[in-house]
Amino acid sequence: MSAKTTREQIINAADQLFYRQGYEYTSFADIADAVGISRGNFYHHFKSKDDILDAVIALRLANTREMLDCWEADGTLPAERIRSFIHILIANRAKIMLYGCPVGTLCAELAKLDHAAQSGANKILGLFRDWLRHQFVAFGREADADVLAMHLLARSQGVAALANAFRDEIFIRSEVNQMCAWLETQAPTIRSA
Repeated sequence: MSAKTTREQIINAADQLFYRQGYEYTSFADIADAVGISRGNFYHHFKSKDDILDAVIALRLANTREMLDCWEADGTLPAERIRSFIHILIANRAKIMLYGCPVGTLCAELAKLDHAAQSGANKILGLFRDWLRHQFVAFGREADADVLAMHLLARSQGVAALANAFRDEIFIRSEVNQMCAWLETQAPTIRSA
């Protein structure tokens, strides 16, 4: 196995374990066991758990950018692209019900720990905020695009938190339908001169 492949496997395993168990409760041994390598080989690639966390955050940032770029390319209208964001709750519902939102849970955990990497993790939420703001501007809501972006981001995070707490798929589907209906009410009205 090449060093690059081993490093990537460590990052991917850590990403999944941080999501499922939390950063604080995931050990070097957990990650090494998941990859099937010795702890000595593990330390060859990462000197500290914080180094792994930085790599996981970088991976999540890259994956988020890629997903947003796909939504941008696939949706011809801003409302379609925004609905892609909303429907991620449906696409990931099984994991959300078990573990919450991967971004929201990591940001919340690092905030509780007052961890230095918190600002890096928050950049992932920032990507969503900026992308949603851009979509609302294209939707014709330039004046309040950021407010609408934050509203939708907050609502989706709330849905993920409650879906995780109650393990309720019907709730997720109902909230997604309500968010889509809300989106339709946000289209700017055309004023005649």
